[in-house]
This record gives sequence, C-alpha cells and structure tokens, in this order.
Amino acid sequence: MNAPQAKAPKTAISPTRAENYSEWYQQVVRASDMAELSGVRGCMIIKPNGYGIWELMQRDLDRRFKETGHENCYFPLFIPLSYFQKEADHVEGFAKEMAVVTHHRLSTKNGVLVPDGELEEPLIVRPTSETVIGVAMAKWIKSYRDLPLLVNQWANVVRWEMRPRLLLRTAEFLWQEGHTAHETYEDAMAETRRMHEIYRQFVEEVLALPVVPGEKPANERFPGAVNSFSIEAMMQDGRALQAGTSHYLGQNFSKSLDIQFQNREGNLEHVHTTSWGVSTRLLGALVMAHSDDNGLRVPPRLAPWQVVIVPVLRGDSDKESVLAYCESLKSELQAQTYAGDRLRVKLDKRDISGADKKWDWIKKGAPLVLEIGARDVEGGKVCVTRRDHLDQGKRFPLRSEFIAGIVDELTAIQQGLFDQALAFMTSRTVTDIKTRAAFDAYFGKNDENGFVGNQGFVRAKWSGDLSSLESIDELGVTIRCIPFDQDGKEGVCVLTGKPATQDVIFARAY
Repeated sequence: MNAPQAKAPKTAISPTRAENYSEWYQQVVRASDMAELSGVRGCMIIKPNGYGIWELMQRDLDRRFKETGHENCYFPLFIPLSYFQKEADHVEGFAKEMAVVTHHRLSTKNGVLVPDGELEEPLIVRPTSETVIGVAMAKWIKSYRDLPLLVNQWANVVRWEMRPRLLLRTAEFLWQEGHTAHETYEDAMAETRRMHEIYRQFVEEVLALPVVPGEKPANERFPGAVNSFSIEAMMQDGRALQAGTSHYLGQNFSKSLDIQFQNREGNLEHVHTTSWGVSTRLLGALVMAHSDDNGLRVPPRLAPWQVVIVPVLRGDSDKESVLAYCESLKSELQAQTYAGDRLRVKLDKRDISGADKKWDWIKKGAPLVLEIGARDVEGGKVCVTRRDHLDQGKRFPLRSEFIAGIVDELTAIQQGLFDQALAFMTSRTVTDIKTRAAFDAYFGKNDENGFVGNQGFVRAKWSGDLSSLESIDELGVTIRCIPFDQDGKEGVCVLTGKPATQDVIFARAY
C-alpha cells in the first residue's frame, strides 16, 4: 500500500510559479492590486499600489538625473509624419508599431459618430521623441557654448502592441527619455556610458535586482543608434528582461534634422547625440524577479508602505486602547529615517477582519506587517510578520526593541532580496557550453506547446558573425548583450565553431 502523499502547502496565488509561470504572473499583478486591463485593447490602468511604486522609482531616478546636470522638459505627444521621414533607419525600426492620427474631429452620419476633417499631414502618436526633440535642438543650439544640452522627459508613449502583457508590453506605457547633445564623440560616449551606469546602480540598489551590463550587438541596437548599451536582468523563469538602455546616436539624427553648431574654430559642425530610458516595464521586472507564491514582495526602498499596522479588534471593549496604541506606534515609526526618507507607515482601519487585512498586505508586498491586539498593548509588544520570511512566522518583540531595530531590519530585507535574486541568476547562468550541439541541447526545440528545454543565461564565445544568429531564431534565443567584463581569452564560437574571443549572453527574453 502506497503511503499517502503530503499535501502541497496552501498558497495565496494559484497557480504557483512551478505550475504555470505565465498565469502566476498575471495573478500576482491582480492580487497585488498593481494594474488591470482597461477598456482599450492593449492598454492598462496602473492602480495606486503599482503607481505608488512607479512614483518612488521616478523620484529616485529624477534625483540622479538632476544631480548629473539634466533638466526636465516636455515635448508634444503628436509628431508630424515629416519628422520621421527625415530619419529612415529610425522609421523602419518603429513603422509597424506606430499609431497614426489622420482626422481632427468627429461628425454624426446616419446616427453614428465617424472621423471627419482629414489632416493635411498625419500625426504620429509619440513612440519615442528623438525626432521632435531633435527639431527643437536645431533651434536651441547655435554655438559650442550651448553644449552640452542635457534634457529629460517624463511622459507616456504608444507602440502598437499586438500581444499585450500587463506592465511588460502594452500599447501605452510610461517612461522617461533622456536626450543630450555634445560637441564631440568622446563627450557623447561618456554621457552614454554614464547614464547606463546610473541605470545599473538604480536597478541594483533600489530594485534590489542584479543585472548584467553590456553592449547590444548590431542587430539589437535601437533604431538609428551607433551603439546601444543595456542592463539585462533574469526573471524567476530564467528568461531575460531588458531593464534599461542607453544609446550613442552619433551624428545620424543631427545630420537628418540639421542640428549644427559653430565649433571653437568658427566652423559649422553637427552635434553628437544620445538617448536613454527606462519604463514601467520595471514594475513587471519587480513582480517577476521578487514575488513568490503568496504574492508580491517589494524592496523597502520602493514600498509605498514600508510598515503596515493592522489593528486586531475582538470587540468594542478594547477598540479604543488598541487604536490609540496603533496611532502612537505609527507616529514613533514615522519619526524614523530609512534611505534618506521618513518611514512610510500605514494604519489600516478598514472595517474588515484583521486576518483579511494582513493577507491583503502580504499579497501587496508590504515589507513588514504588524498585527496589534489587546495582548500586545498590555505587554508593550508588537506582532511582526516579515514579508520576505513568511516561513519564519510571527515574532513578538517589545515595541521599543522593534522601533530601535527597524532601520536595520528594512536594510536587511532590501539586501536579502538582492542576494536571493543574485543567487538565482548565478545558479541559472551556464558557462561550460562550448559547442552548437550542447547549445541546442540546453535550450531545446520549439514544439506545438511552446519552447521546451532549459531557461537561463548561456555565457559563451561568439565570433561576431550576425548571419549566425539566424540559425537560433527557431529556438527563440537572442544575444542579450556583450558583457563589459570580458576575459579576452581565445576560444571557439558556440554557433559557428570559428575562432572567437568575445563572450556574449544568450537567453530567451521578454
């Protein structure tokens, strides 16, 4: 007789990551109340919990941009078609994703509203702003004294997405896009690399997400760019996600848009430009990298509420004392400073059970949840649940001890999430694949049920032959980046067998 099998532990999210990663992701986004689909196909509503995280990302990045000399501005949502026609490579890269406005009013015909008033020139709904900002730069820049010009825009963009996925790929999303102009190649490339490093620091320090920094191969560059640099993160299913990009655009845009300046010798010269950006897809990265089968886990530096206090009320007799204790606890905690800001503390007074409130915040990813009942008040204690260690259950420290250690605890949670993600990425990065047969065996083939085989990063030698990449299209694998930390050793290209010294990261990606 077979022994009865142990039941799988009950989780707040179903299915689990192991059962169906794609559906698990969708369920975490919903359960954490971050975002939902809207009435417009491919577009999303970012709800307060998700937007609160985005606002904190925005604030931290905005500080870093301004500390390095950049200024914010805003450019039109609509871009004349003629602007794009001046930059052929750029247009080709975005042509299939563009939303086009062709009419300027509605009229009623046979009781139905229809577009009317055709525009003399179609307008493109902003997919990115190189062209419209370039036209403005051509007016603003006259001399080398006007350089460098360093601007950034926080905006929405539209890229017509046929297979939308909440937070990761939607027709409209939020982002920032930096655009700069420089006298020389050296200045522009230094700016490109500087902003790439700012993204790396931000994602690792604030999102607690380790990344591989490197340069994109030519076939993966931003349309119209000379060089593109990215930071590549690994999600919990082993796929890569591009978490930020920075581009040296050379003089491609300045020549097509006639952005010239009088140099120090009195001659006219075209500027060198850069662009760089991150978007709300970082919210999707946060979900896929840090969440578990009970919902979202938010690094404390990005948590809208770092500590949530849940009153546990058994009846009217203890209500007043428990709520008074919670209010004073909230005030004491808010007086503490973590990562340069006062603690963000929420006292949840909703008229629902304490258990329901606790699990609501567990699913939303609050780093620390405190349950306070009459016994805690009497003993001068707090009941603490750490979101990153649900397996450790509750603990009951003295209130004074908890407050004294709160900054160290949040610091430990932030570092712990990074360490877990780094350990996972390290464990799923393969460096011993040397032949095409081993490469194919690792990734497996594409069958009627989708890709089979392993998911992870394969770091291997590549000869630089772009034509060789066509042979891995059927695997759904691409080169994510050429890492900066090259060993320079001679080896053999994993795709062609030719001599190669360059290491690259191969992976499937979102």
